[in-house]
Amino acid sequence: MIQRRTVGFVGAGHVGTAGAYALFNQGLASEIILVDKDAARAEGEAMDLMHGQLLVGRTTVRAGDYADLAEAQVIVLSAGASQMGPDETRLDLLRRNARIFEQIIAELDTHAPNAILVVATNPVDVLTYISQELSTRPAGRILGTGTLLDTARFRALLGQYYSVDPRSVHAYILGEHGDSEVPIWSNATIAGQPIAGQTVLGRAFDRAAMDDLFAEARDAAYQIIDRKGYTNTAIGVVIARIVRAILSDQRSVQPVSVRPGGAYGLPDVCLSLPAVLGLGGVETLVEPDVSDAEAEALRASGQTLANALDALS
Repeated sequence: MIQRRTVGFVGAGHVGTAGAYALFNQGLASEIILVDKDAARAEGEAMDLMHGQLLVGRTTVRAGDYADLAEAQVIVLSAGASQMGPDETRLDLLRRNARIFEQIIAELDTHAPNAILVVATNPVDVLTYISQELSTRPAGRILGTGTLLDTARFRALLGQYYSVDPRSVHAYILGEHGDSEVPIWSNATIAGQPIAGQTVLGRAFDRAAMDDLFAEARDAAYQIIDRKGYTNTAIGVVIARIVRAILSDQRSVQPVSVRPGGAYGLPDVCLSLPAVLGLGGVETLVEPDVSDAEAEALRASGQTLANALDALS
């Protein structure tokens, strides 16, 4: 018997819909189920996707509720509150989203206790940690999209700088998905050739240019939001990449938000480290060699997240 691949989305807003669209286009699921407090919106998005089957292949897309997620192997959490106005602080928004996640996790533990959960709502690291704390499933079966998007942006810009396919660039951004994230220059390479301090493809390493390039990757979301009001398409592709790695048991190494388990002396938070992804979710972590300065920056990033968690309590 061929196993069906069922993926659920809790939250059919901009990010959830973009993730479902990416899965649909790539043929990664047999069935996609959209759950949203606005049931009519979820139904409309499901109908819209279903009409594209002739062009991409047969995938069932439907709206549902939590009980419909019982057979889902992976569930993406893309629900969350938006900032109510300039007077609402980041902490106020975080508290509202934490309350929303309390309800979501309780429903998922009741109806889909065996599914792997992929958190995509921001602040993703804090909400991944909260989800792990609230859920009865093992922590390794809950992960966040983390800095996979930041890393994708980083490699795309490096590829542009060196005039090479970004898939030939190997470089990570780790730590918080946010302002304190850390570029890992010490093991960034193109075709095995270190980038830092070297001439690669005829271009000498320029520290000022590289710092600007990293800042562009880190701050990309602010620039996009300033222009279109939200980000969604690239994170949709990121969601599809994570789902592919899990459902296909690829054991692919990706920088996602996980519990560090003492790596680099980090505090007990969730933040992005390279992780092996497969049918069990996070199978294991990879701890790349980093410089002393990078390790210190990662610990500072972890402390930023620990402070945010402390502020919630």
